Amino acid sequence: MSTHDEVIETCSSTDVELVRLLYVGNDGVPRGRVVDADQIESTLAGGINLSSAMQSFNSLDHLAPGGMFGAAGEVRMVPDPETFRVLPYADRAAVMLCDLYDLDQSPWNADPRNALTSFLDEIPYDVNAAFESEFYLTRESDDGEMIPFDQSVCFGADGMQNTNDIILDMTDALKAQDMDIVAYYPEYGPGQQELVVKHAPGLRAADNHVLYKQTINGVASNHGVDATFLPKPLPDAAGSGCHIHVSLWDDGENAFYDPDSDGQYGLSETARHFIGGVLDHAPALVALTAATITSYRRLRPHMWASAFTCWGQDNREAIVRVPSSQWDDPSETTRLEFKPADNTANPYLAELGLLAAGMDGVQRKLDPGDPVNEDPAEMAPDERESRGIRRLPETLGEAITELAADDVLASAFGETLFQSYLEVKRSQWDEFTGTVTEWERETLTRSF
Repeated sequence: MSTHDEVIETCSSTDVELVRLLYVGNDGVPRGRVVDADQIESTLAGGINLSSAMQSFNSLDHLAPGGMFGAAGEVRMVPDPETFRVLPYADRAAVMLCDLYDLDQSPWNADPRNALTSFLDEIPYDVNAAFESEFYLTRESDDGEMIPFDQSVCFGADGMQNTNDIILDMTDALKAQDMDIVAYYPEYGPGQQELVVKHAPGLRAADNHVLYKQTINGVASNHGVDATFLPKPLPDAAGSGCHIHVSLWDDGENAFYDPDSDGQYGLSETARHFIGGVLDHAPALVALTAATITSYRRLRPHMWASAFTCWGQDNREAIVRVPSSQWDDPSETTRLEFKPADNTANPYLAELGLLAAGMDGVQRKLDPGDPVNEDPAEMAPDERESRGIRRLPETLGEAITELAADDVLASAFGETLFQSYLEVKRSQWDEFTGTVTEWERETLTRSF
């Protein structure tokens, strides 16, 4: 991590010419400006202007009709020097992530990064988190269609060999930006990859995920292939998720671990209450973590993406999975994994929502019930009902409705950020529902 003075020194004494200033808004899309390295001292001091309307843009790159931010109004992007990285995949370029400030120099109340920072400061725990991301490497076929980079099978050794040069460059680039690699493997879909970055403290974990996606895309492009993080980029292939791992720490001790707990998973009562909160708020939470229409093509039964509000021990069909800890260090590795999340989410808002839901469970001492260690879709409907297991929303529209009614998440966001987020997501949903799809045209014209 760099200091203010170190950023200025690096920009003046190296071959860095351009510095990318990035933020992530309600749409989940990294956006920003680029400044000349010679201007970095003044930019650190006074930021750079940005139309406040950008926070009312959706991921279709359209301004939400009637959104609270429009033609009038401006904020400042103020770079955080601790996020400064020289980009190993882009010639003479560096990057910094930004907070958004009002013109009176106060944090803007519609800024996702500021909202997460404030929440982390308020809770009585330190947070460790990691975004475990899946993506596809694709290429263009002779007739111009997007196809998988290869046809390797899940965890296949052939896939490791096929992508070796690309993955080596990706791992080198990530390590150069202080992101340590935990594991790599070809995932379930042809051309699908999973390159796992080590956990980090709360805000830095979300920052890392923004930089991670930029790195994967940049390195892939340098190799003449494409990387896509869409939840369902290919019609017949497995979906890509972004599982969020989290643990709470108190004075250096893992608050989710209890050595006296029954079983090999060692969960504390704090962890159980946190799970209870996540289950309670899950129908609203997915509007933050599964943030586009396409996300719900993935959140279906029997797809290991999780579709029901239950938790389990290493159960990949549960929305909260408790992974088994490392044999040699269970206190350091006990954690929770939230599965119905993907890379279209704004990582600051996804982490904020997950923490707010979990902390509500801790404060209210919510009981998550017994773990479900089977596929909940195979359970009898009356058993699911008796255990309080619900189907997650099946569309973004349903999830938005749940989110709008969730007072706990609304409070964690603050009114301006919460309402602007709902406006942006509703605008995306409205555009989708007002469009006739190719499927409709192909199938219904035969009957009508």
